[in-house]
Amino acid sequence: MLSETTQEATHEAAEAGHQSFDAGESIIGHIVDHKSFEITHDINPPLPSFEPFHLGGLEVDLSITKHVVMMWIAGLLILLLGWLAARRRGDAVPSGLRNALEVMIRFIREEVARKSIHGADADRYVPYLLTTFFFILACNLLGLIPGMATATGNISVTAALAMMAFIMIQFAGIRNFGPFKHFANLVPAGLPMWLVPLMFALEMLSTFVKPFALCVRLFANMMAGHVVILAFISLIFIFGEAYSEPVAWATAPVAVAFALFVHFLELLVATVQAYIFTMLTATFIGMSAHPAH
Repeated sequence: MLSETTQEATHEAAEAGHQSFDAGESIIGHIVDHKSFEITHDINPPLPSFEPFHLGGLEVDLSITKHVVMMWIAGLLILLLGWLAARRRGDAVPSGLRNALEVMIRFIREEVARKSIHGADADRYVPYLLTTFFFILACNLLGLIPGMATATGNISVTAALAMMAFIMIQFAGIRNFGPFKHFANLVPAGLPMWLVPLMFALEMLSTFVKPFALCVRLFANMMAGHVVILAFISLIFIFGEAYSEPVAWATAPVAVAFALFVHFLELLVATVQAYIFTMLTATFIGMSAHPAH
């Protein structure tokens, strides 16, 4: 990502001498979605584009974008790694890729699913939680590769993930109690009758706020790291235009060093955010399936 950013910024700074380097435009242009797969400024193949159509009052555009391609790559990568690990399932002692995947799978099952979703039905939600964890992790890590993009830095992607979490949360409660009892469980037992409507309204609002918080948290954390890295790189060209080329060269080592530090920190953030999204989803499922009264 650093090499791609540097090339883009250099091209913009060198383009048409009278034009100044626009750091904001450079940063926004890098993190937003595109209808082309921009690897470098010179390698920018277009993606299939379709005419938008109207569905009710909404305009629907099914064009393939860079973030869509990144999600496809993440999905194919997960399938490939799972297939490679499954080929060694006959080994008496797991090793290599199979061992690494089994460690993560057992962690999600034992430490996330079974501790958050109490009861015998906890394992029923493990496949969904594993899919969520590995998909988010793959999207996060792919975005750290130069020429790639972070699909989870797109709020539409995180909103779709949050919507799936919302469906699973409601499914868990309705499956155990039925629709009427499930929504009745939102109100704690023993409340005065005059307080029940207010609590029900607040708890209904809470059911929508929880997945919304998941959506915004993942989006903001994944986008923030890229913005910080791009901001550090942009300092080189900002100082070069404001002062002189020697100042830009003096700024470059410091800016690149900080950008590299944030880049490696993003490796930790990518894993932590995948875990937090999965853990909170499991917690909300557990609260819906086994409400405390």
